[in-house]
Amino acid sequence: MRAYVPEYELRAPRTLAEALDALANEPGAWRVFAGGTDLMVLFEAGVLAHKRFLSVWHLPELRGVEVTSDYVTLGALTTYTEVQREEVLRREFPSLVAAARETGGWAIQNRGTLGGNIANASPAADSPPALLSYDAALELVSASGARWVEYDEFHTGYKQTVMRAGELIARVRLPRTPGGVKSYYRKVGTRRAQAISKVCMAATARVREGGRIESARVALGSVAPTVVRCAKTEALLGGQTVDAGLIRAARAALAQEIAPIDDIRSTGEYRARVAENLLEDFLTGLNA
Repeated sequence: MRAYVPEYELRAPRTLAEALDALANEPGAWRVFAGGTDLMVLFEAGVLAHKRFLSVWHLPELRGVEVTSDYVTLGALTTYTEVQREEVLRREFPSLVAAARETGGWAIQNRGTLGGNIANASPAADSPPALLSYDAALELVSASGARWVEYDEFHTGYKQTVMRAGELIARVRLPRTPGGVKSYYRKVGTRRAQAISKVCMAATARVREGGRIESARVALGSVAPTVVRCAKTEALLGGQTVDAGLIRAARAALAQEIAPIDDIRSTGEYRARVAENLLEDFLTGLNA
């Protein structure tokens, strides 16, 4: 049953400072509303429990892309469409662009935001594995100040994060790296488009001459209560060249770092097998 509109309150603060003051002055009363692509699903289903929202969609402080010699920094309100249009992202962070392209249809891509996707904290979200594979960091702001947190420390449990009361995500920072980094992104779902992932994997590797892996990042979604960075698998790959033995060992290590479950979309056994297959596909491609 659809929700009853008059029960809800939506305010649109004129500035970021005004929004942060509202969050600070009435702790827990307000929930931040950006693109609304996740909230409107709950609203249409009549299960959106929270009633008071602050719209930050129009705030310029949360928009824009800044490029320096060391970082590309994206405002939290950067949409998936804008991600796909940014030349520097297409060139240096192709997995993030691929994730944006895989997220919903055109309407969702035009409205959905990177910050909202992160804050929603779904383990099945498309962009978080890519962000983990690129060592992203998040700027969290509140009325009392700002702080940066590494993204691989952001999720603490299912739908739980390190965000404090009164904080919102302001920016996402991606460290730029010299050439030689290979990226991989793959989403497996029921359909080829507009499907929630059964397994999603993003990975990067710096490969030196002779095929030796200097360093690797491996991240997966839909295989644990949170999006997960596979540190033990990464450590195993460092300093190695890809052969059949390494692939077997890497598959075994990955299996120990994920905890897929059975649900309406898939089974844990299927997810585990697909995750291992995607890792093998990534590693095999490093020799191409």
